[in-house]
Parts: sequence; structure tokens; C-alpha cells
Amino acid sequence: MLAAALLTLALLATLLAVLHFQAHATDTTEQRLAERIEALLPQTQCGRCTFEGCKPYARAIARGEAGINQCPPGGESTVHALARLLGRPAEPVGAEFGSVPTVRVVAWIDEAACIGCAKCIQACPVDAIIGAAKFMHTVSSQHCTGCELCIPPCPVDCFDLCPGDPG
Repeated sequence: MLAAALLTLALLATLLAVLHFQAHATDTTEQRLAERIEALLPQTQCGRCTFEGCKPYARAIARGEAGINQCPPGGESTVHALARLLGRPAEPVGAEFGSVPTVRVVAWIDEAACIGCAKCIQACPVDAIIGAAKFMHTVSSQHCTGCELCIPPCPVDCFDLCPGDPG
């Protein structure tokens, strides 16, 4: 009787170990796929895809919970790269996610109009806005992704989007 109980426990432990290994292997495979997907995304962190940034969007694609056509900043080239990676057909970027920019843009602050409220600094997902509360701000064009998230919170409408260099 004791031998039967020990055998049952051993089989149960083996089954649990196999299930744990399979779950871990699936998580690792999904994580690697998400990393490869994220590497293809533009890293604007704009949220237009309906996710909090490029990494959560990549994870959702890897899990099959999001389409590959939800990234306007990445445009058609990103959709095609994702389609190649995942073996899916490419599709146009969904209009519900916003328009695809034709050129790279960066935010520009009319420094004379800036009142230093710092609302734009809080809204910038990539810390491209330089300044402090009650002081004039400026945008680091090499870090700005053109996501436009700084524009809505500005109470004095001192932002413009201008063509930026590809760097």
C-alpha cells in the first residue's frame, strides 16, 4: 500500500514537472517572438495601437491578441516586416489607429509662447522634452518620435510638428 502511494506521488510529481516545463517553454517561445516583433516596431511609444507602448503591443501580437496593422508610425513597411516574420498576409494600417506619416516629424516648441507648465514633459513617453516647471521648454529632436502626445495637454498651443531628420 505504501509502495502504491509512493508510486502515485512520483507519477503526479512527474506530470506536474512536465506541465511546468511545457508552460515555461511556451512562455519563453512567446517572449522571444515578442522581442523579435518589438525590434521591428518604431519605438514611438505613442499608444495609437491602443496599447501603452511598443513592448505591450509586441506582446499582444505574439499572443495573437492584436493585429499587425495597428502602428501608424511604423506604416506599411512595419506591417510588411511583421507579416514576413509571422508568416501572415500584410494588410493596410487600420484607419482607426490614425494616419500614417509621410515624413518623419518632430515636435517644436514656440519658446516665446511656452509658459513652463510642464504638462508636455509629463506627457512625453520618451523624455524628449527638456525643461522644468515655470521655465521655458525645448524638444530634443534626436529623441523626439513625433508621437504628438505633447500637443493635447499644452494649454497655450505652443507646439508644431515639423519635418525632422531621420536620426
